[in-house]
Amino acid sequence: MIGMLITALLSFILFFILTFIVYWKNRMRRKKIMKTAGGVFIFGFILMFVITYAFMPTITIPNMLILNSIVAILFVPLVYGGAKVPVQYQTMHRSLSGVIVLVTAVLIIGVFVYSIFALQDSHDSIAKSEEAEARPLNEDNTPISVAPESARNKVQKAMSVVPNTQFYDLGKLQAQQVDGDIVYVAPVEFSSFWRYVRGNETEGYFKIAATNINAQPEFVQSKMKYTNSSYFNHNVQRVVYSAHPDHIQSGEAQIEVDDEGKPWYVQTIYKPLFFSNRPDMQEIKVAVVDPVTGEVDTYPASEAPEFIEGSVSSELAATENEYFGKYINGWLNSIFGKKDVKIPNESGTESSVTPIFDEDGAMYYFTDMASPKENIDSALGYTLIDARTGELTYYNGQQNQGIMDSKGAVQIVNKQYPEKNWTGTMPVLYNVDGHPTWIVNVLDPNGLFKQYAYIKAADSDFAVFGDTAKQTLNAYRLQIAQDPSNVEGSQEVDLTEKSGVINRVLVTSTESRQSVQFLLEGDTTIYTVTTSKAPLSIFLKEGDQVDLEARIRENGTGTVETIQIEGISN
Repeated sequence: MIGMLITALLSFILFFILTFIVYWKNRMRRKKIMKTAGGVFIFGFILMFVITYAFMPTITIPNMLILNSIVAILFVPLVYGGAKVPVQYQTMHRSLSGVIVLVTAVLIIGVFVYSIFALQDSHDSIAKSEEAEARPLNEDNTPISVAPESARNKVQKAMSVVPNTQFYDLGKLQAQQVDGDIVYVAPVEFSSFWRYVRGNETEGYFKIAATNINAQPEFVQSKMKYTNSSYFNHNVQRVVYSAHPDHIQSGEAQIEVDDEGKPWYVQTIYKPLFFSNRPDMQEIKVAVVDPVTGEVDTYPASEAPEFIEGSVSSELAATENEYFGKYINGWLNSIFGKKDVKIPNESGTESSVTPIFDEDGAMYYFTDMASPKENIDSALGYTLIDARTGELTYYNGQQNQGIMDSKGAVQIVNKQYPEKNWTGTMPVLYNVDGHPTWIVNVLDPNGLFKQYAYIKAADSDFAVFGDTAKQTLNAYRLQIAQDPSNVEGSQEVDLTEKSGVINRVLVTSTESRQSVQFLLEGDTTIYTVTTSKAPLSIFLKEGDQVDLEARIRENGTGTVETIQIEGISN
């Protein structure tokens, strides 16, 4: 409340200055001017407080200049009219009031111009680095999450377990780690003003595993009075604004759960660059609101309590991507020359970014970057933004050049099952055994999960679909091993010498290649050799004695580099 009173009062600075000039220049009407100005101020202050309470404008120089101009335009004429002060029409520069109005107008224009050129400063404030390739994906990592649309669909169906369920809607899903498990958490929110009046507090939140497509939602009862959908002083955004009226709030507050299962509303806030509303990425903070008491604790984003994964909001991460890509050489370059400009794709699940987790449980926001040139669907690279610090890492190595972007990967999935109207969502680019690979969730029209798609980013015809992440990953790796056109992802694996007797043989033929797969007696490794490398391998049969050199992977596949077949090899 104090923050709103301060904002409303600050919007009358120009009014006070112009009113004082009127008072000073009209000695015969000073009493009338004071009385009128007092009445106008009381009425205007109440009106501006209501407006501030409703819209919560941040205390920044641009906002205060605009608010002061509006207040002066609305209320100064009332002082002139109420006190019957004669208006003297003079050229603007010869009138003190005119000079002040002129200076204010120049300041507003200056703020607008500075805000454009401050885009470069905002870009420079980003903590950023570049790397060539991401670490390879392995089976022990959790490569992908269930698409939020699919998780939300399941939770919606479980809303009937909430007491007085007719009062509530499902709130924003937030990916996070709880007790070592990656889950989606979503609060129940009031569905309308009258529901808020009747209910006064919400019942709790849902959580559902984000890595298990068969998981079912669990409702956790935890009464919350201060929420996103509450009104008046119980609204989370208003609570944060009252504590920090000079900070800009980024996006909607999201719910995060601590180790005891208690929910907290988490709101990203930041101080803008001086003389503009552009974000200073070095001044990111997080306001943590107790939904029971309304108490607000504020921390630098990187120093938030450990249970908070997303102290940097997805909305601010999307802004960071835009500034990083577009304004690397300033605003003018982003319009005319466009040197080194990169445009973030909007295929993400939250504000055009997708939250993902690494093997240590740290959360990042993923976005691929495309060329500003139209009709080009190749990715230039991709970014990962640390969700706790806001630090951005750009991956633009040689293997990421010329690959399809996320929109292209989604289109491949959409064309796979046109008769079923299944669609791709949540595309994320991973390094699978040295190959940039798009991993996409496939959903039906109702948002239910159907399949995973692993798509080789450098070859739109190379796509593998499967029912589980592990099954699809193994099938994808096997197909890569069979494809002679690939620059082998196994080159970093040392050669191993093997010898034995052929137990099973399978020849695979396509328009572009022939490959032979076989098993050795007492060995479960699936060996693959192409006829381009070993033409005589096409004649392999069960019982043949072979000596070979192969690159054997941990997933039980081996790529044969050389092979000697007893009886037919030289």
